[in-house]
Amino acid sequence: MRIDGARAGRYGRAAWRWARLLAPTRTRAGVRVFYGHDRVPAAGDAAAGGSAKFQRLAERFPNSPSDFSVLYLGSTWLPRDLEPLLRLASRRRVPLVVNQDGVAYPGWAGEETETLNRPLRRALLAADHVLYQSRFSKEASDLFLGEPVGAWEILHNAVDMDHFSPAQHSPPDGPIVLLGGDQTQAYRLELAVRTLAHLLRSEPGARLLVSGRVVTDVTALLEELGVRDRVDFVGRYAQRDAPTLFRRSHVLLHTKVKDPCPSVVIEAMACGLPVVYPASGGTVELVGEAGIGVPHPESWDRDEPPAADALADAVLSVLADRGVYAAAARARAVGRFTLAPWVGRHAELFGQLVG
Repeated sequence: MRIDGARAGRYGRAAWRWARLLAPTRTRAGVRVFYGHDRVPAAGDAAAGGSAKFQRLAERFPNSPSDFSVLYLGSTWLPRDLEPLLRLASRRRVPLVVNQDGVAYPGWAGEETETLNRPLRRALLAADHVLYQSRFSKEASDLFLGEPVGAWEILHNAVDMDHFSPAQHSPPDGPIVLLGGDQTQAYRLELAVRTLAHLLRSEPGARLLVSGRVVTDVTALLEELGVRDRVDFVGRYAQRDAPTLFRRSHVLLHTKVKDPCPSVVIEAMACGLPVVYPASGGTVELVGEAGIGVPHPESWDRDEPPAADALADAVLSVLADRGVYAAAARARAVGRFTLAPWVGRHAELFGQLVG
């Protein structure tokens, strides 16, 4: 079997780390956190999901892959060697903290639901403390993974409010609607494109910005709806560049249903961007008065997002009173999702567990 250079490098780093992990060591006092991976993206680098949260936290608690006193794992960024790491942590009596985001459910995972949930359950049930990213995350986790054995709390994601801040002036052209993050489910991008088509009937200058990784080809749909020249694919972006993207836009259109706690929504709100979204999941907890949630059928067996025309109507309502919504977005982000208290709660928790 041929092994490419990148994979060989991962194997080599893992072998070296485990050689250090299994070597006899002297226990040192203090909090040293291992996030389950040899490398956490550096500040400002491209990151997604669990790695973005750990990227922020690692500025205060650098990654310690071998000599660690806390093992901190994220459900969206579990390591390949989860089982041996859990056994090692147990043998060393190192406390395990799990940051629990979403779960697999039949609506999107189908027959793979249990296979995908198995490692999540293994980590959750081994945890000394679970940080659920939203009340919705806790409810979904209880249903598909089971209730935690250890302590738990709800701690929403947070962002740096100095880095993610509003533009001095609203974008002059548009309106510009942003579909942020990665587009890893086909319906999310298709729904955004169809929403744009409806929006153009009332706002002929409207444009759609699509960011991140795209897993489906929508060229035929763009041609069918006649909106090819109104959609811009801007690709993936690093955290250092994210505010610039938000400041180009008037509204964030977040089309994912049952999203547990999307950081992209918090980042957008911090930049004064109102949010239009399906009224389900943890997004409802985040947005509040900073946007409009559109009702849709809710089921664990099937993802049924709102109709495109309903989302377009919500976008128009937000645009009609954008100044009020934008101010509410920034105020809500600063009041509820500032980074310093989030890091401080981690510091307090780590100190309790290690002390």
